Amino acid sequence: MSLERPSTALDTGDDADAPDSVVAAQALDRRTSAAARTHLLRTTGLLALIAALAGCAVLSIAVGAKAIPLGSVLGALLDPDGSYNSSVVWELRLPRTVLGVFVGAALGLAGALMQGLTRNPIAEPGILGVNSGAAAAVVTAIFAFGLTGADTYIWFGFLGAAVASVLVYALGSRGRSGATPVRLALAGTALGAVLQGFVYGITVLNENVFDQIRFWQVGSLVGRDLDIFLRLWPFLTAGIVLALMLGPALNAVALGEDLAAALGARVNRTRAFVALAIVLLCGGATAAAGPIWFVGLIVPHLARSFTGPDQRWLLPYSAATGAVLLTLADTAGRVVTSSGELEVGIVTALIGAPVFIYLVRRRRMAQL
Repeated sequence: MSLERPSTALDTGDDADAPDSVVAAQALDRRTSAAARTHLLRTTGLLALIAALAGCAVLSIAVGAKAIPLGSVLGALLDPDGSYNSSVVWELRLPRTVLGVFVGAALGLAGALMQGLTRNPIAEPGILGVNSGAAAAVVTAIFAFGLTGADTYIWFGFLGAAVASVLVYALGSRGRSGATPVRLALAGTALGAVLQGFVYGITVLNENVFDQIRFWQVGSLVGRDLDIFLRLWPFLTAGIVLALMLGPALNAVALGEDLAAALGARVNRTRAFVALAIVLLCGGATAAAGPIWFVGLIVPHLARSFTGPDQRWLLPYSAATGAVLLTLADTAGRVVTSSGELEVGIVTALIGAPVFIYLVRRRRMAQL
């Protein structure tokens, strides 16, 4: 093999006699065409997900305990007239749907951020103790200060999520091995168990706290009005925008800290921004709807099956997939039983556990 043409063994046909510059140009054209096709497919898939989300939102507004024809629902949305149907759509279903979209996107993004930063395929807000921290803080707010609405205890949710995140990372990073995925998962599981024990102890001993959080604790969108959303949307929106901007930085961090630093990536700053985004997303979502499990765990894996490991695409796919999943789960919970409805946290657990088991058995969940 000539030293001037090291890739000749891979050439076939007329390319074997072509100059090196022609061969390189042809290879570049093939790579460019493949990248363009991949970009087009991913863009088309994301647009399809957004269209599916719009359909799920319309379905969520149209379906409920009271049967309202779709035409009447659309009429009430476009021209509210103060009728009973209009009140049901605007005061009960629309706020619930909008909040479900934002909470689902927040949890999906939070799970993708955690898995990307820690390179741990089972990282999610529940397993790393973030949801439990927010729940414990909300229970403390109700028990100690008598706060009863999400518009008042939202700040405790943020504080609990932030404190839990710091504690889990501090516990998981102790020792010479540092914050490995296994150590973080163990620290999050241990801290979550302690915090859940605290929550259960307070609810058992205090009847008032139990009445206030018995539905919120399993994850629920029932009874949420526009006032709650208006207080939460700046934090959720800021967390979503910040998370979507972190895609290129997370791609660099995925190469390893040393190589990322050598390429000019600011690893510590990326970690700080990811932590801030997780606190905004998990704190706001948990304060609004309670600790909802499995969304942040399975959504990134579902999205990754279409996008691969590229965080620039994985993050928006995770946001859209999480919103679709939570909206569908909330809608299904309204009609699955004839005597009432299942809370969305129960439905996501029923859906998420089998899906996660399937992903574990059918796909190799290598370290990210």
